[in-house]
Amino acid sequence: MIFLLFISSIIIYSKIIKIDYLRINSNYIKILKFLNLNYHLKMNNKLKIGTYSYYLKNGGRSRLTSFLFNSLSKIAIFNLYFFTTILKDNDEYLFNQNITRILINIYTIKNLIKKIRKKRIDIFIYQFSDFDEINIFNNLKDIKIIFYQHQSLFYWIYANYTNYKHLYKVYQKSKYIISLIHLENDYIFKNWGIKTILMNNFITYDYNYTFPSNLISKNIIMIGRADNKYKRFKLGIQSMEYIVNEIPYIQMNIISNLTKINFLRNIINNLNLNNNIKFYDYTSNPQIYYKNACLHISTSISESFSLVISEAKIYGIPSILLGLDYISIKKGGIIIIDNDSIESIAKEAIKIIINDNYRKKMGKEARSSMIKFSNDLLLKRWIKLILSIYSSNSFNDNNYNYKDLYKKISEKEALYILQKQIKLYNIRKKLSKAIMINDLKNINFINN
Repeated sequence: MIFLLFISSIIIYSKIIKIDYLRINSNYIKILKFLNLNYHLKMNNKLKIGTYSYYLKNGGRSRLTSFLFNSLSKIAIFNLYFFTTILKDNDEYLFNQNITRILINIYTIKNLIKKIRKKRIDIFIYQFSDFDEINIFNNLKDIKIIFYQHQSLFYWIYANYTNYKHLYKVYQKSKYIISLIHLENDYIFKNWGIKTILMNNFITYDYNYTFPSNLISKNIIMIGRADNKYKRFKLGIQSMEYIVNEIPYIQMNIISNLTKINFLRNIINNLNLNNNIKFYDYTSNPQIYYKNACLHISTSISESFSLVISEAKIYGIPSILLGLDYISIKKGGIIIIDNDSIESIAKEAIKIIINDNYRKKMGKEARSSMIKFSNDLLLKRWIKLILSIYSSNSFNDNNYNYKDLYKKISEKEALYILQKQIKLYNIRKKLSKAIMINDLKNINFINN
């Protein structure tokens, strides 16, 4: 009897495995047809995809992780695993319930890799810029790693030159890298021998279900990590001294984590702007502030895609940026100032706020420019990338078909943008040695 039960259980289990196998491959074939892909491989199990983050709240990286994994969770051939040091926290971005969350009590790269191997992850998406960890991942043979760059190279130039020098050296040995910036993907990295695939970020608000601001209320917004010196919120605050002289009833709302910002409160006190500038604690749903704004100001020294700028544009709000002419959402309803002058910020802000027709025209251009950023097309691109990486060890741009989402920038445009960025760098870093365009094109110059 025991023997018969054993044989019977084996037969039943085999049938279950066969049914699962047929179901997975049926779903896989449907996806191939849906994506118009002509290669095929047999799949015995769902693909296991993982990523890691400290937590799932506050910053743009956490929000994008939520969007990316919630989108991938809809694909029937994927099993998703989210590794984190915090199991659950308040005010988190939501995760689909079929995404497995795994706690790492003490984070080290060895502990993370141990957990990844235990779950037999096929493809792991690494979203940080620790060059030592990237180097360790590069040497793994049993796991395929996608390196998702969230910072531009300009961030590392300004923030940490040691990181900048070593980071892109280890990227030369990486197989699968995602870049969010045309200038880097289409031109600079090609010169440096780094292979990347261009992506946009997911758009966090649905264009069709978002009602634009009426731009009537005289409210300026700044959103982000105000304590971060590279976000340079003090420039926006200082520009308000000039704006208030022309428009006394103007209001600036700063939405940020409220810790470590006393230095900004001191600036506001010294400029007697307490009645004109208010702080509001960061929230995962800042729609109320977009709905009631007429202008968005970003003083960040560097961005890659910028969720805040994309959100302001979806709400039809004009934006003022400082030097960010390399981001992919720079066109439509945006003024880019080629210096860090608070007088220039104030001049452009006053021009937008006092001229109703000009402000509404910019707002309309901002909103309409976001129609082309499709989350559905971006999800298809992610699926193509994952299936291509899983099916082979090659990394070929032809697998991804740029025509579905992106048009590469020309060398002429790349050199024009690069020249302007170098000019800005040399102005901002007066105590550093000036660099030339040929220097930045040559990775050996950077390493030396």
